[in-house]
Parts: sequence; C-alpha cells; structure tokens
Amino acid sequence: MGRYGRSGKNRGRGTFRLTGALVALGRILACCVLATPALGQSPSTDRIPSTLNVEPSVVYRTDPGTCVLLFKVFAEKSSVPIDRQALLKLVNLKDQKVVWQTTEENSQGAFTNVPFGNYDVEISAVGYLSTHQAAQTSNAQLQQFEIVLRRDPAAINLDVDDRALPSKARKEMKRGVSALKSRNLKDAEKHLAEAYKIAPSNAGLNFLLGYLYFQQRDYEKASNYLGTATKLRSNDGSSLTLLGRAYLERKDYPQAQSVLEQAVATDPESWLPHNLLADAYFHQKNYDQARDEAQVAIDKGKAEANPARLILGQALINLGKDEQGIQALEAFLQQSPSQPMAGQVRSLITEVREHASAAPSADREVRTGTKLPGVDPLQALAAPGLSEKSWQPPGIDQVKVALAPGVACPSEKVAEETGKHVGELADDVARFSAIEDLFHQNLDRFGNPIRTETRKYNYVASISEPEPGFLAVDESRADKMELEGYPDKIASTGFAALALVFHPHMRDNFDIKCEGLGDWRGQASWIVYFKQRDDKPDRMHSYKVGRLVYPVKLKGRAWITADKFQIVRIESEMVRPMPEIKLLSEHQVVEYGPIRFDKKNMSLWLPKSAEIYFDFRQHHYYRRHSFDHYMLFSVDSDEKRKEPVAKPTVKPPATTEPAITELAPGPSHQLK
Repeated sequence: MGRYGRSGKNRGRGTFRLTGALVALGRILACCVLATPALGQSPSTDRIPSTLNVEPSVVYRTDPGTCVLLFKVFAEKSSVPIDRQALLKLVNLKDQKVVWQTTEENSQGAFTNVPFGNYDVEISAVGYLSTHQAAQTSNAQLQQFEIVLRRDPAAINLDVDDRALPSKARKEMKRGVSALKSRNLKDAEKHLAEAYKIAPSNAGLNFLLGYLYFQQRDYEKASNYLGTATKLRSNDGSSLTLLGRAYLERKDYPQAQSVLEQAVATDPESWLPHNLLADAYFHQKNYDQARDEAQVAIDKGKAEANPARLILGQALINLGKDEQGIQALEAFLQQSPSQPMAGQVRSLITEVREHASAAPSADREVRTGTKLPGVDPLQALAAPGLSEKSWQPPGIDQVKVALAPGVACPSEKVAEETGKHVGELADDVARFSAIEDLFHQNLDRFGNPIRTETRKYNYVASISEPEPGFLAVDESRADKMELEGYPDKIASTGFAALALVFHPHMRDNFDIKCEGLGDWRGQASWIVYFKQRDDKPDRMHSYKVGRLVYPVKLKGRAWITADKFQIVRIESEMVRPMPEIKLLSEHQVVEYGPIRFDKKNMSLWLPKSAEIYFDFRQHHYYRRHSFDHYMLFSVDSDEKRKEPVAKPTVKPPATTEPAITELAPGPSHQLK
C-alpha cells in the first residue's frame, strides 16, 4: 500500500520510506546524472551538481515492484534551484501512459509507485528549453536526478514568478499576462495596473508593465518601469537588455550604454545585449568599441545575430576600413536579401565605393558618422517576442552539440564502418515485421496537447535492390488501412530507411562531416552531420500530392557508437519548408537498437522508437512510434508470433478527399 505525506516533525530533514527500509535522502544516491540531451538539445556544462544536498520533507512508501523517481531542477549558470515551478511529464515507453507532476517550492518533484520499466521524463519550465531524461527502473527503490535547464535565449519571459504576490494581485497579473500573449494590450494594461496598485514594488510586475509600454512604443514609460524592475532585481539580464533597448529607441545613448554594459556583464553569452551595446557605442562615435561588440554579437549569435553586421560594417567604414566594412554589409545582404532596408544598404555600399575611388586616401582615414540614410541599425532587429514553450525541438543548425575537446574524428573510418553495417542490414533483410504502438497528439502553439490518440498496428517493411545502386524500402501496416484510419489522417513511415543515408550507394548524395566525439546516454559516440547535396538527386524523402511528386532535401545528425560503429540515433529535418503543400516543418528523431533473432544467432540494428513533429496546414502535431516483437521473415519465417493480431482501434470513415501518398524509398508520410 503506497502513501506519501508531509512530515510535520521532520520538516527540513525528510526521510524516504521504502517497504520497511528507512533511507535519508541526501545520503543515499541510487542514480544521479545530468539530463541527457534529447531532440537536439544539449545540457549546460556551466554547473555540474554533485549531490542532492537538500533533503525533502516528504515521506513515501512504495509498493512491491515499484520505485520512486525524484527530480531536482536547477537553472542554467546557477548554484541554486530554479526559481519557478517546473512541469514533469513521465511517459511509460511500454504502453505510452502519461503521468504529470510538478515541482514543489524546493524545486523538487517526485513520481511515486512507479512500476519497474523504461520511462522518458520531459522536464519543462517557462522561460527555459525543455529537456528529456531517460529513466530505467529495475530493482532500485529510489532514483534521483539532478536536471539543469537551459534558459530560452530567444524570447522575453512573461511568466514571472508570482509566489510573493497577494492572491488578488496574482489573479490580475495572470489575466494581464494572458492578454499580453493574445496581443490585447488594452486589457493587459487594465489588469496589470490593478495588480500594480496592490504590489508596486514587485519586480515582475514592473517588468511586465515595461514590456507592455515597449509594445505600445511608449518608450519613456517603458524605461521608467523597467528601470524600477532592474533596481529591484539587479541581476535580471532580460530586464536590463529591454531597458537598454528602450533607451536606444529614445536616442538616449549614454544611458543605453550604461545599462547595456550591465546587461553584458550579467548575461555575457547572449548575443543581443552585445548587439545593442555596439549600437550605443556607434551612435556616440566610439567606433572601435562598436566594432568589437558587434563582432562579439556575431560570434555568439551566428546567423541570428545578422543585424550586428550593419553596425560592424558602418563602424569599419568610419574607421577608414572601407573594404572590410563593405564585406560586412554584403554578408548582411547575403543572409537577409529581402530585408526592408536592403536597398539602402546597397546604396551605402555604392556610395562608399564611389567615395573611395574619388577621394585621396588621406581623406578616408577616419570618417564621422557614416550611417544608413534614414535607417537606424536598431530597426533590423526583430521585435521582442514572447517566451513560449517550444512545441518542437530546436533546429539541427541551432544546436551546438557537446564534444570532447581535442579528439580528432577518424572520418573515413566512421563512414566506412558505418556503411558496412548499413549495407549488411540491406543485404540480410528481405522483410521484417513488428508490433507498432503509435502515440499521437495535436498541440497548441505552447506545446500543450489539445487531443491525444493511441493506436496499435502490425508494421511490415522490406528492403530490396531492384537495380544495381538503387535501394527500395517499402513500409506499410499489414492491416491495409485507408488513410482516414490514422490520427489526423497522417500516416508516417520511413524510420528504417533513414539510416540508409550512410549506405555506400546513398552517401555520395550528401555532404557528410564527422563533428567529433560526443555522448549518447552514457555511450561514447561519433557525431556525424549530413545534408543533401544540391547537385545530387533527392532519393531519401518525398511527398506525392495527386500526380505531383515533391522531393524533400534532408539534413540531420547521427550518433554512431565509437566502438562498434552502429547508428544509435538519427535526428533529421527538411532543409527548407514546403509552403506549396502547407508543410512548414518536419522534424524526426529515430532511435535504433540491437534486435536479437535467435534462430540465426544474429542481431540487427533496427528502429526502436521514432518521434515526429509536423507543422502542417497551421496545425502542430507530435507523434511517437514504438516498435517491439520483431520477426525477420528472411531468416525465421517459420516462426509464428504468439501475440494476438492487433487491429485499429477506430474504424476508418469513408472519404473522397485527395491524399498525399508515400513514395519509396525513404521516409515518406501520407497526408490527407
């Protein structure tokens, strides 16, 4: 019989009761690891917690055959627990059952009476990037995890900590935040003003009002409220950055410089405050400092920091370095050719070149105040956005994968050995089948499920080589379902074929680069990046609409074991959106594992699970496929599976709508 409750006598010295065994948390550590990167995310390396040294004030009793999973959540670059509630989502990988839990005030949350098995836990907090933690429970009665969440660098966080507010102020603030997210600025102002009357010294409320007035372009009011917020919470990089931007809009460059220097000191890894500080220096004719800060912004923000090239280019021109300045401006145009100010940038380049050819070199040593006519570099920045929980993983090129420093990758060896294993799969497998469990969700823009469906199928796949050098992969459900029988009329396949990127017949179609030695769930792995070449045919992925076929270029990253050169994970996405069929994004994560076939005394690496994220026809979808009970027809077709034949849980409705059908070989998806 399981129970849990707060211990009044032992508050602050909590104990953990396990079927008669008394264990003091903080002294026993069954399993303590950082969150493993999932869906392209990488854990922070700025802080590596050592032990859970805060003992909870909760007593748990577990049933036989179960355990407790305990999570302590930390913020990036902080030695203290996260300052807001985190959401924990526990998914049983066997049956896809989901259990939700939240952290308490000590940033600690627990799942009790968890049956032994394999689980995936998603940890989310507003203003931070979600991460996943694998949990494998067997005989351990207690497993503890320390999770470090990375702050979302791309957006303003409106969901401020409201625990210190009186209940009425908290209610008004929540309504104000909801209105802000809906862009209803009038209602937002009304509710936030009511909350402010009750708690005028709350840093979060001052920040929200500052953000509100910034959106209304009332930069004087915005800077007043944001200034108060930074005084109440001096180490808040978001408040300092937005305040500096408000001063820039007011053309108060000395004040902007002062505030943004604090922002850079508080959050040195974010590119935006460096970009804004460069702008402040530039307008005060401190061209050396403007150049340096703009370069730092570019180095840290990469393509996202492209607006900093406007400041860099103009600063260099004003320092008499015309050609370098022109190169920076041309780089801006190359990355943002459709920017509204692109024409003025081209005009400036022409003007600088004409002046350089006409004026003596001595006259060009130092200029004063050259800038884009009528356009401030600040206008190249996107407006401050909202911090929303991303419904899909970050893009392949947005993730910086953690690599072991100084380890050279044997690229040719990795390609050769991996190609051999993939080739063996294609040679040894004529046909295989498995039981497939499908978990499907229709999501809102915050990543919250609107509708959830589960299905079970008989999955069948075959690999053949109908002609030399051409591989064909045919994947289907043995029940021969019509498209309408799938959740949201989306039938997804292609998970076995994705590994064929590394097949000797296919890999020349891709630019492949071994990035270095990484890690996947504690296993040393070579991390390999791939991208479809423009001069080669797109043979891996395609969509068919009516009679029209739309090839899809893929890019992605693979994790390949360092000792056996087996693919354990592939993450891929489209190189570019397909607005012609309203498919704006598709992101896949496939995990592979060894499947044992005893009759032939052999193991093959086949898909164990696959996750897919679609942005299709203005809907967001998430689905997870899990595979087990494999049977290899080419080697053990005389074996009979003892499991009952699985049937669809929903009878397919009739329809006459046109469908997009799959095209082999390679990952393909039917869309209705």
